[in-house]
Amino acid sequence: MAAALSDDLKARLDTPVFVTVATIQPDGSPQLSPVWVKRDGDDVIFSTTLDRRKEKNLRRDPRVTVLLQPFDAPYTYAEIRGTAQIATEGGQELIDELALKYTGLRYAEFNPSSAQDSPRVVVRVTPRKVVGRI
Repeated sequence: MAAALSDDLKARLDTPVFVTVATIQPDGSPQLSPVWVKRDGDDVIFSTTLDRRKEKNLRRDPRVTVLLQPFDAPYTYAEIRGTAQIATEGGQELIDELALKYTGLRYAEFNPSSAQDSPRVVVRVTPRKVVGRI
């Protein structure tokens, strides 16, 4: 059953707030990555490439946690536990949208070496449980 995000949490996710994504390694240990995100309704969306550890982990085990802890309010946080779905369509468009949100530049302008990146994918996290203080 999907969980709903609070209006305050939605508002935070709509700003350029950094989040940390936790996935599960093959040996069961956690793997953490800071990412840029956007929101679609109650879903949290981020971009990665086909060769990254988090993408491999999510294909094997779609359980994921997204932790939001705003730099300007370090004693507040939200932990969004859910399930990830990976789509190959729209990956480049998403990273450009996120780069504009976070840096004001298209991704290739912000990261000129990105031309060597593997293909981009879209990761959509559907919340199952939300805990925290936002």
